[in-house]
Amino acid sequence: MSPPPEVVAHRGASAERPEHTLAAYELAIEQGADGLECDVRLTSDGTLVCVHDRTTARTSSGSLVVGASTFEQLDQLDYGSWHQHGEPAKLLRLDALLELVRSYPSREVALFVETKHPIRQGGGLERALAQALAEHGLLRCPDPSRPPVVVMSFSALAVRRLSQLAPHVPRVYLAESTRQLLGSSASFAVADILGPSVRLLRAAPDLAQRASQRGKTVYCWTVDEPSDVELCRDLGVRWIATNWPQRTKELLAPKPL
Repeated sequence: MSPPPEVVAHRGASAERPEHTLAAYELAIEQGADGLECDVRLTSDGTLVCVHDRTTARTSSGSLVVGASTFEQLDQLDYGSWHQHGEPAKLLRLDALLELVRSYPSREVALFVETKHPIRQGGGLERALAQALAEHGLLRCPDPSRPPVVVMSFSALAVRRLSQLAPHVPRVYLAESTRQLLGSSASFAVADILGPSVRLLRAAPDLAQRASQRGKTVYCWTVDEPSDVELCRDLGVRWIATNWPQRTKELLAPKPL
């Protein structure tokens, strides 16, 4: 029997704290998450920041286009108070998140970094990410079964860039169709890990077995419902991204005899 999936906190413990804030990631680590997931974008002056959307309108006190704004401009906004359990929070730099992960030496917490596209900086985003990983000593992966960092994207071109810029860092190709994940675009991406949505995995459960036959593991997103957690466990999914890391860990825990 395959081991249960490892739990990756999607944008932190984002059901309980505002996404992409230190509070969300600190809570996820406290709750026992095996990994943390973040989205990164590049500001106009070259700072890697953790923001999902093209603009800050949904998750901050203002509306700025991330790629067209400087870090100083973006940092004037409040990124926490919009959430029902939130408090005022600063914009999170990727460097700060990397430092947070490294500050827990007693825990092996992997960081899953997604580059967002399309953006005006194009491949500059992957170059900046590779440089950041190099500065933190994360371009090597001594044990592929326990990677300290994993990079990923919905863009096959971005994943391919990362295969050249950070060849020793595991890569996930994210997609919502079997044709993408098992077709020519996946081959072009040169990904080690396939990243279907849970909706796709429900519709095509054989995807996990087909991935295994190709020597690839599976990262599934975003898995919040108990029935979906069970499905991923039954199919041998390696990692599941969830907004509820503690609840998901409890669902995957061995049941007492």
